[in-house]
Amino acid sequence: MRTIAGAHRRRWAALVPLAVAGLATGALVATPPAQAAAGCSVTYTKTSEWQGGFGASVSVTNLGDAVTGWTLEWSFAAGQQVGQYWNATIAQSGTQVSAKNVTYNAAIPTGGTAEFGFNGSFTSANPVPSAFRLNGTTCTGGVTPTTSTTPTTPTTPTTPTTPTTTTTPNQPTTFTNPVLWQDFADVDIIRVGNAYYYSASTMHYSPGAPILRSYDLVNWEFAGHSVPKLDFGAKYDMNGGRGYVRGIWASFFNHRASNDTYYWGGCVDFAKTYIYTATAVDGQWNKHATIDKCYYDAGMLVDDDDTMYVAYGNTTLSVAQLSPDGKSEVRSQQVFQTPSNIGTLEGSRFYKRNGSYYIFVTRPANGQYILKASNPFGPYTIQQVLLDLPGPIQGGGVPHQGGLVQTQNGDWYYMSFVDAYPGGRVPALAPVTWTADGWPRLQTVDGRWGTTYPKPNLPPPPRQVEPMTGTDTFQGTALRPQWEWNHNPDTTKFSVGNGLKLSTATVTNDLYAARNTLTRRIQGPTSTATATLDLTSMRDGDRTGLAMLRDSSAWIGVKRDGGRNRVVMVNGLTMDGNWNTTGTGTETASADLPGTKIWLRANADIRPGTGRQARFSYSTDGVTFTPLGAPFTLNNSWQFFMGYRFAVFNHATQALGGAVTLQRFDLTTP
Repeated sequence: MRTIAGAHRRRWAALVPLAVAGLATGALVATPPAQAAAGCSVTYTKTSEWQGGFGASVSVTNLGDAVTGWTLEWSFAAGQQVGQYWNATIAQSGTQVSAKNVTYNAAIPTGGTAEFGFNGSFTSANPVPSAFRLNGTTCTGGVTPTTSTTPTTPTTPTTPTTPTTTTTPNQPTTFTNPVLWQDFADVDIIRVGNAYYYSASTMHYSPGAPILRSYDLVNWEFAGHSVPKLDFGAKYDMNGGRGYVRGIWASFFNHRASNDTYYWGGCVDFAKTYIYTATAVDGQWNKHATIDKCYYDAGMLVDDDDTMYVAYGNTTLSVAQLSPDGKSEVRSQQVFQTPSNIGTLEGSRFYKRNGSYYIFVTRPANGQYILKASNPFGPYTIQQVLLDLPGPIQGGGVPHQGGLVQTQNGDWYYMSFVDAYPGGRVPALAPVTWTADGWPRLQTVDGRWGTTYPKPNLPPPPRQVEPMTGTDTFQGTALRPQWEWNHNPDTTKFSVGNGLKLSTATVTNDLYAARNTLTRRIQGPTSTATATLDLTSMRDGDRTGLAMLRDSSAWIGVKRDGGRNRVVMVNGLTMDGNWNTTGTGTETASADLPGTKIWLRANADIRPGTGRQARFSYSTDGVTFTPLGAPFTLNNSWQFFMGYRFAVFNHATQALGGAVTLQRFDLTTP
């Protein structure tokens, strides 16, 4: 789903159920006839619609023989165009559209259902397709006899007189941790109405402080960012310095009902606290205030009387009261000193329940504690929530930090994160109950954080959230919130529309110093990124490619020198502990590249532990991929905090002026 500024500007389209007969025009079907379905029904749902664009969900039910591969075809009567898609591979030629299964949903048993979705664009009208075909069979809602060597009594095809609704398959009754295997650390989580929002750290990536949205606490999508630009000094523009492992970390996120406003705040560079606000999470965020004080690892509480408080600190914990407009501090005082037998406490989250105030804090990186008082300024007493509790991810750390959230039904859940390097820190969810005297108790399974729990008892979601994987063809005029730049970009050196044009923004031989490197989180435990690049406008000395980006990096890409392109694999890009470059990389493999288009691929294994590897390959036709170079071993140390990311870059080593176009980016899982 594409987001626009403000939920009040969104129009939700009605469910459009179809069991349709007749296809106006035919199309090629790649699936062999032996696997053709003999009957099917289709539900096509417009999940959202905005000016010039829409989202759609398609559910196809196989009413005939089981199939082991499928292609669904239809035509758009008004010339609609498919953009991003997920859970299927979609191709379009003119008005004709075909959606082909991906690996994990190829088989549909009799009575089974496959679902996929896409975002699209339209000009003046957006009618629902009138007919569908599954593996060459028109979907009528009934069954057509199949060819067989044994005579059978044919079933009379059903001709529907009115559209019918197919049955949505039963939803899972349990969920599995991690609920989202991507790098989203320093969790703050809230509920507003029936929606849940999740804020996370991004350090030197821009825009900062991503916001995720969910309707069930299990399935999440990107909604936006609280910090549109790292507007905290020249180093975040790579001007006179660099901001690696600084920027956005352990910030607070909350909603104030009295003015229907969202607040984000964070301490940057251990010096000042910046507060940003917006009236919609997917709307425009603006800098609201700068407080000349570091609210370290802070959590915000909006009290019943609308007073805003911030809990913060490391070991010595304090509470600040903000002014009614949220722009300054009214008072602040120390409320708790961590006992020496516990050590360090930080990562504050601030709550109120049944008249008691709670500060939820972590002992990094293996414990969680909670403070309780009858007044926001204390005195507080302390209890342990967990310590050295085995986590749900094999090889991962102890679940810790994060936040608590109460559901519409009054249940409570704890969203923590688990250290899972080289992939980063990933979220894990567990239910929480409360004792009669008001202390939380984490619900464990066999003495550990459960890998599986019953799914939260919540109302049905208004729609399916957009998957965290899929294809981006860079339609529209702005990047979608899945993307973050390495430091602030030079906005004059890129443009979006039918692809992402990346003009060289830096002359350097150091990828860590190159501006306009675009990153995407890696989906665990393993996933593959494929970048399709048009190289027509490259100039001599330019370097473009797809990287595994962290403090130890490698990439596959194209070097243009002497009017000739070569595809290369480079490793040995390194930083020291102060995040200064110590190695700009060594070319370890290469091949001539006669054309001007290339598909670059990186497959990454980010399961926690040592020895995990990424493998690079390339293609000149998008079909056959050739491995290049030796596997790259990922660094699983924690000190860089952020996990590995896929990164697309284009920089110069001689002079500016060259460009490439990222036509398409695919993030897929096995």
